[in-house]
Amino acid sequence: MARSVCPYCAVGCGQRVYVKDEQVIQIEGDPDSPVSRGRLCPKGAASKNLVTTPLRQTKVRYRRPGGADWEDLDLDEAMEMIADRVLATREATWQDRDGDKLYRRTLGFASLGGATLDDEENYLIKKLFTALGAIQIENQARI
Repeated sequence: MARSVCPYCAVGCGQRVYVKDEQVIQIEGDPDSPVSRGRLCPKGAASKNLVTTPLRQTKVRYRRPGGADWEDLDLDEAMEMIADRVLATREATWQDRDGDKLYRRTLGFASLGGATLDDEENYLIKKLFTALGAIQIENQARI
């Protein structure tokens, strides 16, 4: 048994995940969780389906601009494509200064975080986008 947190919303209900032969066999509420005390909403109670459904995407899928078909990409290739595009956008949209005003920013990309990320992940995303010069950084998980 492994302890986890439900991925559906920002409440952070505790879950117990039971694994047998490297397969998830059951997910239930964690009675030791101070947040949920063993209770889960219907979505949380059905979260086993997230990891066990045969419909779950397990590969990077990419559709080229103007393309009609999806193709599988290697994760390393996809990460390189993303990094190249972020750096190119930053370079093309960088605002260093306007007269006497020092900006050092880009409006070329933004970040919108979600409730399924924990505090540490959101903190790191905020730091990353700030370091890249983005100023449009928001998160919908405001509890």
